[in-house]
Amino acid sequence: MRPLFADPKTDFVFKKLFGTEEHKPLLVALLNGLLELDEAHRLVEVELLSPEQRPMVQELMNSIVDVKCVDARGTRYVVEMQVLNVEGFEKRVVYNVAKAYTSQLQRGQRYPDLDDVIGVTLCDFELWPRKQAPHVPMLSRWCMQEQHAGARGLGQLQFVFLELPKYDTRRPPRTPVEKWAYFFREADNLEMVPEVLAERPYVDALEAARAAGFTEEEWDAYIRAGMAIQDERGALSQARKEGREEGLQKGLQEGLQKGLQEGLQKGKEEGLRAMRESLRQFLRQRGLTWGPREEARIEGCEDIGTLQRWLVQALTAANATEALV
Repeated sequence: MRPLFADPKTDFVFKKLFGTEEHKPLLVALLNGLLELDEAHRLVEVELLSPEQRPMVQELMNSIVDVKCVDARGTRYVVEMQVLNVEGFEKRVVYNVAKAYTSQLQRGQRYPDLDDVIGVTLCDFELWPRKQAPHVPMLSRWCMQEQHAGARGLGQLQFVFLELPKYDTRRPPRTPVEKWAYFFREADNLEMVPEVLAERPYVDALEAARAAGFTEEEWDAYIRAGMAIQDERGALSQARKEGREEGLQKGLQEGLQKGLQEGLQKGKEEGLRAMRESLRQFLRQRGLTWGPREEARIEGCEDIGTLQRWLVQALTAANATEALV
């Protein structure tokens, strides 16, 4: 039985809501809300950028990895939903924004032709945990700052993060930022449209996520996207668990220092083994076959982050070779 609304945090639904021409007003509303733009500077229209490097999936031909768009002033935006806190995540965000900035410059163009780029990332985890000091709020804005006088400049690259677990559930949402956080956190648990979201653009977002409106192909793709997230989450959990257990066992047997070092190494090996097997299992589930060359790449990979990326890419890849890029 389908829920009333699909989970907008899944890659498939997020792209459907914010990465298609049909629902482009939702992308404009999301950017206006998370950028906290006043009336004089609010976005009215954005253009989805050309689909270079956008891997297509059969179930939704407009599917894209990151939602990239540009406004009338030329400012570009890279909008992303991230469910799992994988290794090197912050570096990947910076890389994506920097790539969107440098890729504007074609041969013969000049540096003044470059437009600013703002990365907008929604995280279903605490990127900066609340227990750490100084405290980073649920919605944070980042740009370069001079370290002596505190002056801000070099604003060509900016970053916005919305950490969904930091939403205060003890009271109803009041601001646009809180309402978007509530939408992303609770949409798939709702049994009706709540009063706090019974206005545009939130009610439009709920209607776009209404599961009854999905075709059978879209629903199947949504289920597979959720399964991929669960598989990856399970692989990460198993790798961490095995690493901890090996560390404790070695520590008890051979002394704290030596045991910790050997246990961590063993845990890494077990974690890599678990991730490799999860990747193979998911490739089989997708019906993708691979030969000795691809198997050698999987077995020879010593980086958990790369294996995690391959697992996610396997969701939309047409073949195993394409997944292992």
